[in-house]
Amino acid sequence: MTFEFQVPTPNGKMTFRIDTGTSLLFVGANGGGKTRLAVLIEEELGKQAHRISAHRALSLNPSVAKVTEQRALDALRIGTTGERFRVDNRTIARWDSKAATILLDDYDYLLQALFADQISISLTAYKNARDGNYQSVRPTKFDQLRDIWDRVVSNRTLDIGSDSIEVITQYGSYPAAEMSDGERAIFYLIGQTLMAATNSLIIFDEPELHIHRSIMSRLWDELEAARPDCAIVIISHDLEFIAAREGSKYVIRSYDPRKMWTIEAVPEQVGFPEDITTLILGSPKPILFVEGSGESLDRAIYRACYPNWTIIPRGSCEEVVHAVVTMRANGTLTGITCAGIVDADAYEPSEIEFLRSKGIAVLPVSEVENLFLLPTVIEAIARVEGFDDAALSTKVADVLNELFEHAKRPENQLPAVMRYCRRRIDRTLKKLDLNSAKDISTLISEYSSSTSSLDISRLAALATKSIQTAIADRNAVELLKWYDNKGVLALASKAKGTTKIQFEQWVLRALRNNSAPDVTAAIRHSLPSVSAS
Repeated sequence: MTFEFQVPTPNGKMTFRIDTGTSLLFVGANGGGKTRLAVLIEEELGKQAHRISAHRALSLNPSVAKVTEQRALDALRIGTTGERFRVDNRTIARWDSKAATILLDDYDYLLQALFADQISISLTAYKNARDGNYQSVRPTKFDQLRDIWDRVVSNRTLDIGSDSIEVITQYGSYPAAEMSDGERAIFYLIGQTLMAATNSLIIFDEPELHIHRSIMSRLWDELEAARPDCAIVIISHDLEFIAAREGSKYVIRSYDPRKMWTIEAVPEQVGFPEDITTLILGSPKPILFVEGSGESLDRAIYRACYPNWTIIPRGSCEEVVHAVVTMRANGTLTGITCAGIVDADAYEPSEIEFLRSKGIAVLPVSEVENLFLLPTVIEAIARVEGFDDAALSTKVADVLNELFEHAKRPENQLPAVMRYCRRRIDRTLKKLDLNSAKDISTLISEYSSSTSSLDISRLAALATKSIQTAIADRNAVELLKWYDNKGVLALASKAKGTTKIQFEQWVLRALRNNSAPDVTAAIRHSLPSVSAS
């Protein structure tokens, strides 16, 4: 079965089609018209749609009055138990004519429908057994809900009786009414999914509310598997959640209150993983690709110093280069501008110029943490601690002395040289293009020719000499271009008189809330300027 709806856009109506057993996903910022889009889809599809609102009350009361199954389903799906299904009844009764803003308070209706289903199936099983017909009993919706819950929620199981619901843990039990917000949200979403009518389009508006990100994907795997007869539309502002799901994806760029949306499809083939593509298209800012894995300290530095950019870590230098080149090549498709920053890694002037021509700047240090050992940054940190004049000079000199002594030790220096050599070897091998070779001898010849310039002894000697010369000259700026050692951050912490962990925590707070503006300014001044063009 295929569902179809249209959304008004500045360029006319945009048609969406979705088959049962599949998902359609929209991502957008707060205020981007997400809920109103959900309302539009529900109104256009009428009785085929079952919308679960972002504005939902989560008061769980297992002691609700028990009613007939049809009465419970009508109340849940329409909001009234009067006439049979009519869309205008739902608009008034379920949504109080405020479909985009009202707080949906239907948990009681959901529980009534689940209990009614349980009573109906139990009664059928009893009558069959009484008549000697011991055919298998189909599971109740409560059975299905409990099974999904047990697979999703760790260390908590549900005990569902004829008129009660308990949560069982290794430490005891508690009534469902005392569930946490997250537990009630999970219970509610599973129940709503199971109780939607057969062959429905289920619309989830911001389903991630109250639910920890670590279980969202697992929960959604279960919900999609539970309703293969239905299609699912998810509308969310959680980029990571949307990116992780299978299905056609769209970005809601903007909303015109005259009921008009600007919507773009997430391209499937632009040279990026799906999560990165979704994040890029969901960002109103230009993109800055950086080296690293997105550790909190790295990200905090870049976000504080490049506030007008969306920061996306891309691992290695090669991945940053690929990301920038690919994004700029697809600029007309995505409408996004970007730039990149890579670690110093002792690039030669010609390499730095090549990177600059591609829109990629180079850090002044071998890795971003080394910024905290630059003399200007150490001085700014020491000033925060009240050092001034001669005491300030002494404090900066003491920290730099420890840096030089740290880099002088063979057990620290050799690993830094080894890492440099490995990076240069890896970079050379990644540039190899042996596709033209048609036989083994040609392959060997082309490989030997391409790697003949890779003199590892020369690379090791260059790195060693550069480090030792910087130490001898007491040139911290030059040393930090070559010396990549995670231990140096502990030396920077001595400018503040704290442990490394305490220093990292302080830096994170200072960068995020600008409580040490001179430190942020010193770091920012040390970083390269970038341009989106």
